[in-house]
Amino acid sequence: MKKLKALIRSTRPKQWVKNLVLYAGELFSLGERTFDPAAELLIFGRATLGFVAFCLLSGATYIINDILDLDADRQHPVKRDRPIASGAVSLPLAASVAALLFAAGIILSFQLAPAFGTVALVYFVLILLYSLILKRVLILDTMVIAFGFVVRAIAGAIAVEVGISVWLVICTIFLALFLGFAKRRSEIIVLGEGAPAHRGILALYNVRLLDMLLGICGTLAVISYSLYSISSHAMRHFGPDVLLTLPFVFFGVFRYLYLVVGKDGGGDPAAALFSDLPLLLAVSLWIAVSAILLVTQPGLLNGVLVQ
Repeated sequence: MKKLKALIRSTRPKQWVKNLVLYAGELFSLGERTFDPAAELLIFGRATLGFVAFCLLSGATYIINDILDLDADRQHPVKRDRPIASGAVSLPLAASVAALLFAAGIILSFQLAPAFGTVALVYFVLILLYSLILKRVLILDTMVIAFGFVVRAIAGAIAVEVGISVWLVICTIFLALFLGFAKRRSEIIVLGEGAPAHRGILALYNVRLLDMLLGICGTLAVISYSLYSISSHAMRHFGPDVLLTLPFVFFGVFRYLYLVVGKDGGGDPAAALFSDLPLLLAVSLWIAVSAILLVTQPGLLNGVLVQ
C-alpha cells in the first residue's frame, strides 16, 4: 500500500489541476450553440476524456523528469522527499509506470480523435525535450512551459470540436509566462546560493530580472484579457457584460504578484490557489460570472456603453 501511494505521488496528482485548461474550449463555446442537456453531457464527456488523457501523459512526464533530475532533487530541501529521489520508488519501477502511463494516454488520445492524439503527442514530446535540453536555455525554458498550457487549450478545443480562438491562445500564453517566471523567482528565493546546484539555469536568472519579466508578463496578461473583453468574439459569446469579469482578472493577477514579490511565494501556482482565500475567491467568482453570462447574457450594460 505504501508503495502504491508513493507511485501515485510520483505522478504529482496535485499538478493535474493545470490540465483543467482543456475545459476552456467547452466553456467558451457555450455561446455558439443552443443549450441541449444531452448534447452538453456528450461534449463534457469528450472534454473529460481529454482531461484524463493529459493527466496520464502528465504523470508520465513527471516521473521521467524525476528520473532525469534524480541527483539534483536529492540536493533540494523539498524535492529530496519525492518518491523517486527518496528511494521509495525504484528506478526500474518508475520507468515501467511511466511507459504504461504514456501508452494509456496516447491510446486514449487517438481514440478520442486523431487530431487530438497528434496534439497530445506534440505535448509529450515538447515536455520531454524540455526535460532533456530546453530547461537549460535561459528564457526559453519558461516559454516552453507556457507553450505547454497553450497546447492544452488547443487540445481542449479539438476534443469538443470547436474553433480555436486566437484570444484563447494569446491570453493563455501571457498568463502562463507570468506563472512560469513566478516559479523561477520562488526557486531562487527558496534555494538561495544552492539554486544553481539544483537547476543549472537558475545561475543565469536573478531576482531583479525576474521581477521585470513578471511585471511585463503580468501587464500583458491584463491587457490581452482587456482587449479580448471588448472584442467582437467576446461580445458575441458573452454580451457587453463580459466587462464585469475584468475586476476579478485584475485582482487575481495583482494578488498573485503580491504573493510572489511581497511574500516570496509562487513556487506552486496550484498550491497558492488553494491556500490563499482572496485568490481562490477571485478565480471562483470569475468562473461563476463567466458561466452565468454564457448561459443567460442578462445585458446589464446594454445602453450604458458608448461605442
